[in-house]
Amino acid sequence: MTTLRITIGSRESVRGDALEFVRTADEPDDRADRAVLQFGSYADLVDALPPRRLDLLRAIATGHPRSIREAARLVERDVSDVHGDLKQLEVLDLLEFEAGGPGGAMRPLVRFDRLEFDVEVPLVDEESSPDHVEA
Repeated sequence: MTTLRITIGSRESVRGDALEFVRTADEPDDRADRAVLQFGSYADLVDALPPRRLDLLRAIATGHPRSIREAARLVERDVSDVHGDLKQLEVLDLLEFEAGGPGGAMRPLVRFDRLEFDVEVPLVDEESSPDHVEA
């Protein structure tokens, strides 16, 4: 099973994760079946992956449409709107298109079996918290 881990973090966080990955590269684990997509903020995540796009990904993964038009039918949406969402999902590398659908149509294929969200949303800024004590 191929999993995409979706996270939110800063460049420093991405750099730290990359260094840790390299440091432990020889240790056996399941990273070969995992990829990471990181957004800079929660707002970026929500803009890029609203519920309609997640629904579309799920419909393609389970319904195996042979064209963009069939994908639109699966989610009962307009073809041009679905086409725009598919292009955005392709830019994010969540899906790809394969030639050979009916009449030369491009077939959308989801690249992952599972999406794993790792989202931390602090409700209080630690520095402004009354419990925060400076050393």
